Amino acid sequence: MKRKIAMLCSVVMLTSCFAACGNAKVQESPPTLEPIQEAPEKEVAIEHTETPPMLGYNLLWADEFDGPTLDESNWNVELRDPGWTNNELQAYVDTDENVFIKDGCLCLKAIETVDENGKKSYTSGKVNSQNKRDFLYGKVVVRAKVPEGQGLWPAAWMMPTDESKYGQWPKCGEIDIMEVLGNDTKTSYGTIHYGEPHGQEQGKKELTEGSFSDDFHEFSVEWEPGKIKFFVDYVQILETRDWFTAVEGEDEKPYPAPFDQTFFVQMNLAVGGDWPGNPDETTDFDNAEYLIDYVRVYQKDHYKTDVKKPVIPMRDPLEDGNYVRNGDFADESEALDDDQDWKFLLAQNGKGEAVIKDGMIEITSEAEGDVDYSVQLVSWNIPMKKDSKYRITFDAKASEPRNIVVCVSAPFVNWIRYFPDTELEISDKWETYTYEFDMTEKTDPRGRLEFNLGHRGSIATVDITNVRVEEIQ
Repeated sequence: MKRKIAMLCSVVMLTSCFAACGNAKVQESPPTLEPIQEAPEKEVAIEHTETPPMLGYNLLWADEFDGPTLDESNWNVELRDPGWTNNELQAYVDTDENVFIKDGCLCLKAIETVDENGKKSYTSGKVNSQNKRDFLYGKVVVRAKVPEGQGLWPAAWMMPTDESKYGQWPKCGEIDIMEVLGNDTKTSYGTIHYGEPHGQEQGKKELTEGSFSDDFHEFSVEWEPGKIKFFVDYVQILETRDWFTAVEGEDEKPYPAPFDQTFFVQMNLAVGGDWPGNPDETTDFDNAEYLIDYVRVYQKDHYKTDVKKPVIPMRDPLEDGNYVRNGDFADESEALDDDQDWKFLLAQNGKGEAVIKDGMIEITSEAEGDVDYSVQLVSWNIPMKKDSKYRITFDAKASEPRNIVVCVSAPFVNWIRYFPDTELEISDKWETYTYEFDMTEKTDPRGRLEFNLGHRGSIATVDITNVRVEEIQ
């Protein structure tokens, strides 16, 4: 523009010169030149979602992820090296490729990099609201769509603002609103962790149609003094009131510790780790995106904080001293899909069925699955008393020789074993098996007798009867 104006000035000066010379022809004035206008930047309209109210609650804070970038008044982008926890493979980094807003959602993306030597490394995204949106009690609602793929592990969860108040994890407490394993995106878990020794309570939702990677679903937790409830798509999957925290060898802290302090929300997409296992050649990192549509936190006007820890009763044995109910399988009408007495479970590609008939339970496998518990029979709520001695007995046979694994586990104490995983060979004839063990851990009214038939190199049918667990000292 400056160059065009200068040329115009020169033309005007020459015209004046010719006019003054008398013999020269007067030139017409050049047309007026308008300054060149730069095109204005096109404004992109941002649609702002109005967070809906919730009956019985006040909105404490929310993020609908409508803006062009992550709202740093709500979130920190967390940085962590690989292996920081759970033997996970990813580094959490702050890049526009790993943490960004996409179509009104927060996107946490896992990226695989292969160097010139063929070595693979991974980056991913994690955000938290620590020291920005901390709160004590409330309802947290997260709507999200998870990625599918072996080794991917998306989560929405909560940790205390001051992790040192009751001691490092798990004594500090943890609330997992949602966890999904990328190799099984039909199942979502809601969990609390607490105590020393490490305790946990877990509920899960298994979809009969579709998966959590097909579409968005809503996950929520209602956290109150002395009560925590988990929901998936408005259906309750767990209510728990029983937890504690303590330093080993010391008295428990006053209930409802550790869940009586401020917590914050965080979301992350892990790669690998102890629970999901590592990615493999089937994992599609082009689509390894964890999408969060919104995070909403509501709170009631008032919470009653004068609460008492519930007492979980120790179940009495039967008249003959047996803690296993229907151990002889005389009741053929017993359901095998509840958490009361016997339950048959399948996981991680295990396929089969269990039927009670003729005074025994018959377990038929179609696929052995990937882990011991892929095909599993359990007896719930076996009281385990500290410093007591127990005896396990049962009769078993198989359609052809094979092995199984037996144990007594602690599903509410981080799955430790009161009686260790014990492999035994079963022949095609009835035999009686007997084991004795000392209970050295803290008293637990909810021990679990397990028969694990998965991943044993055989799908031979197994028959079991006359199951007993009795206190002998």
